[in-house]
Amino acid sequence: MSKETKRKIDKSHILSTIASVFIVAQFILIFFFSIKGILILKVFGYILWGVIIILGWLPIYTLKKYGGVEKGKNYMKTTKIVTKGIYAILRHPQFLAMPLISISLMFISQHWIVLLLGIPAVVLSYISTIGTDKYCIEQFGNEYKEYMRRVPGMNILLGLWRRIFGK
Repeated sequence: MSKETKRKIDKSHILSTIASVFIVAQFILIFFFSIKGILILKVFGYILWGVIIILGWLPIYTLKKYGGVEKGKNYMKTTKIVTKGIYAILRHPQFLAMPLISISLMFISQHWIVLLLGIPAVVLSYISTIGTDKYCIEQFGNEYKEYMRRVPGMNILLGLWRRIFGK
Protein backbone atom coordinates (compact mmCIF):
# COMPACT_ATOMS: atom_id res chain seq x y z
CA MET A 1 0.00 0.00 0.00
CA SER A 2 1.40 3.37 -0.98
CA LYS A 3 1.96 6.15 1.52
CA GLU A 4 -0.58 8.30 -0.33
CA THR A 5 -3.27 5.61 -0.14
CA LYS A 6 -2.55 5.04 3.55
CA ARG A 7 -2.99 8.78 4.17
CA LYS A 8 -6.31 8.76 2.28
CA ILE A 9 -7.55 5.77 4.26
CA ASP A 10 -6.56 7.45 7.52
CA LYS A 11 -8.41 10.60 6.39
CA SER A 12 -11.43 8.44 5.51
CA HIS A 13 -11.41 6.89 9.00
CA ILE A 14 -11.14 10.32 10.61
CA LEU A 15 -14.10 11.59 8.58
CA SER A 16 -16.16 8.52 9.53
CA THR A 17 -15.27 9.03 13.18
CA ILE A 18 -16.30 12.69 13.09
CA ALA A 19 -19.56 11.71 11.36
CA SER A 20 -20.14 9.13 14.10
CA VAL A 21 -19.69 11.79 16.77
CA PHE A 22 -22.34 13.95 15.10
CA ILE A 23 -24.69 10.94 14.91
CA VAL A 24 -24.17 10.06 18.58
CA ALA A 25 -24.89 13.70 19.47
CA GLN A 26 -28.08 13.55 17.39
CA PHE A 27 -29.13 10.35 19.10
CA ILE A 28 -28.61 11.83 22.57
CA LEU A 29 -30.40 15.05 21.65
CA ILE A 30 -33.56 13.33 20.41
CA PHE A 31 -34.28 12.46 24.03
CA PHE A 32 -34.19 16.15 24.94
CA PHE A 33 -35.44 17.85 21.79
CA SER A 34 -37.97 15.52 20.27
CA ILE A 35 -41.10 17.45 19.43
CA LYS A 36 -44.55 16.11 18.65
CA GLY A 37 -44.01 16.90 14.98
CA ILE A 38 -45.53 15.27 11.93
CA LEU A 39 -46.40 11.65 12.66
CA ILE A 40 -45.78 10.35 9.12
CA LEU A 41 -42.22 11.73 9.22
CA LYS A 42 -41.57 10.02 12.57
CA VAL A 43 -42.92 6.74 11.20
CA PHE A 44 -40.69 7.09 8.12
CA GLY A 45 -37.71 7.66 10.43
CA TYR A 46 -38.46 4.46 12.31
CA ILE A 47 -38.99 2.51 9.07
CA LEU A 48 -35.52 3.60 7.97
CA TRP A 49 -34.13 1.72 10.98
CA GLY A 50 -35.15 -1.55 9.31
CA VAL A 51 -33.14 -0.62 6.23
CA ILE A 52 -30.24 0.49 8.44
CA ILE A 53 -30.15 -2.86 10.24
CA ILE A 54 -29.98 -4.72 6.93
CA LEU A 55 -27.27 -2.40 5.55
CA GLY A 56 -25.29 -2.65 8.77
CA TRP A 57 -25.33 -6.40 9.35
CA LEU A 58 -25.77 -8.09 5.98
CA PRO A 59 -22.31 -7.00 4.75
CA ILE A 60 -20.64 -8.78 7.67
CA TYR A 61 -22.20 -12.09 6.66
CA THR A 62 -21.61 -11.50 2.94
CA LEU A 63 -17.95 -10.51 3.26
CA LYS A 64 -17.20 -13.46 5.55
CA LYS A 65 -18.90 -15.88 3.17
CA TYR A 66 -17.59 -14.63 -0.19
CA GLY A 67 -14.59 -12.42 0.60
CA GLY A 68 -11.97 -15.08 1.21
CA VAL A 69 -11.59 -13.96 4.83
CA GLU A 70 -9.35 -16.26 6.85
CA LYS A 71 -11.08 -18.06 9.70
CA GLY A 72 -10.94 -15.96 12.87
CA LYS A 73 -10.06 -12.74 11.00
CA ASN A 74 -12.09 -9.54 10.85
CA TYR A 75 -14.74 -9.57 8.11
CA MET A 76 -13.08 -6.51 6.54
CA LYS A 77 -9.92 -8.52 5.77
CA THR A 78 -11.19 -9.71 2.42
CA THR A 79 -8.81 -11.11 -0.14
CA LYS A 80 -11.10 -10.75 -3.14
CA ILE A 81 -13.80 -8.44 -4.42
CA VAL A 82 -17.27 -9.47 -3.31
CA THR A 83 -19.93 -8.88 -5.96
CA LYS A 84 -22.68 -11.11 -4.58
CA GLY A 85 -25.58 -10.37 -2.26
CA ILE A 86 -25.78 -6.78 -1.06
CA TYR A 87 -22.50 -6.04 -2.89
CA ALA A 88 -24.25 -6.65 -6.21
CA ILE A 89 -26.44 -3.63 -5.36
CA LEU A 90 -24.05 -1.32 -3.44
CA ARG A 91 -20.29 -1.06 -3.00
CA HIS A 92 -20.62 0.58 0.42
CA PRO A 93 -23.74 -0.62 2.25
CA GLN A 94 -22.34 0.07 5.71
CA PHE A 95 -21.26 3.56 4.70
CA LEU A 96 -24.83 4.18 3.49
CA ALA A 97 -26.17 3.06 6.87
CA MET A 98 -24.40 5.99 8.59
CA PRO A 99 -26.15 8.85 6.76
CA LEU A 100 -29.43 6.93 6.93
CA ILE A 101 -29.11 6.75 10.71
CA SER A 102 -28.59 10.50 10.77
CA ILE A 103 -31.51 11.15 8.43
CA SER A 104 -33.79 8.86 10.42
CA LEU A 105 -32.92 10.77 13.59
CA MET A 106 -33.81 14.03 11.81
CA PHE A 107 -37.22 12.61 10.89
CA ILE A 108 -37.84 11.20 14.35
CA SER A 109 -36.82 14.33 16.25
CA GLN A 110 -37.91 17.05 13.81
CA HIS A 111 -35.83 19.55 15.78
CA TRP A 112 -33.52 22.07 14.12
CA ILE A 113 -30.50 21.19 16.33
CA VAL A 114 -30.72 17.53 15.33
CA LEU A 115 -31.06 18.62 11.69
CA LEU A 116 -27.99 20.87 11.91
CA LEU A 117 -25.91 18.05 13.41
CA GLY A 118 -27.15 15.67 10.74
CA ILE A 119 -26.03 17.68 7.74
CA PRO A 120 -22.28 17.33 8.36
CA ALA A 121 -22.77 13.69 9.41
CA VAL A 122 -24.36 12.90 6.04
CA VAL A 123 -21.73 14.80 4.05
CA LEU A 124 -18.78 13.33 5.96
CA SER A 125 -20.18 9.82 5.63
CA TYR A 126 -20.35 10.22 1.87
CA ILE A 127 -16.88 11.75 1.54
CA SER A 128 -15.32 8.94 3.56
CA THR A 129 -16.24 6.43 0.84
CA ILE A 130 -13.81 8.10 -1.56
CA GLY A 131 -10.77 6.97 0.43
CA THR A 132 -12.20 3.48 0.67
CA ASP A 133 -12.63 3.27 -3.11
CA LYS A 134 -9.04 4.45 -3.63
CA TYR A 135 -7.79 1.81 -1.22
CA CYS A 136 -9.78 -0.90 -3.00
CA ILE A 137 -8.46 0.24 -6.40
CA GLU A 138 -4.92 -0.09 -5.08
CA GLN A 139 -5.65 -3.48 -3.54
CA PHE A 140 -7.65 -5.02 -6.41
CA GLY A 141 -6.71 -2.88 -9.44
CA ASN A 142 -8.70 -2.81 -12.66
CA GLU A 143 -11.10 -5.47 -11.42
CA TYR A 144 -12.31 -3.04 -8.75
CA LYS A 145 -12.52 -0.19 -11.28
CA GLU A 146 -14.82 -2.36 -13.40
CA TYR A 147 -16.87 -3.18 -10.30
CA MET A 148 -17.16 0.58 -9.62
CA ARG A 149 -18.55 1.09 -13.16
CA ARG A 150 -21.20 -1.60 -12.62
CA VAL A 151 -22.24 -1.03 -8.99
CA PRO A 152 -22.98 2.37 -7.42
CA GLY A 153 -21.27 3.31 -4.16
CA MET A 154 -24.23 4.43 -2.05
CA ASN A 155 -27.17 4.97 -4.42
CA ILE A 156 -29.38 2.07 -3.39
CA LEU A 157 -32.19 2.99 -5.80
CA LEU A 158 -29.83 2.95 -8.80
CA GLY A 159 -28.26 -0.28 -7.52
CA LEU A 160 -31.66 -1.98 -7.23
CA TRP A 161 -32.69 -0.67 -10.66
CA ARG A 162 -29.54 -2.04 -12.29
CA ARG A 163 -29.87 -5.34 -10.44
CA ILE A 164 -33.50 -5.82 -11.46
CA PHE A 165 -33.55 -4.33 -14.96
CA GLY A 166 -29.89 -4.35 -16.02
CA LYS A 167 -28.19 -1.17 -17.15
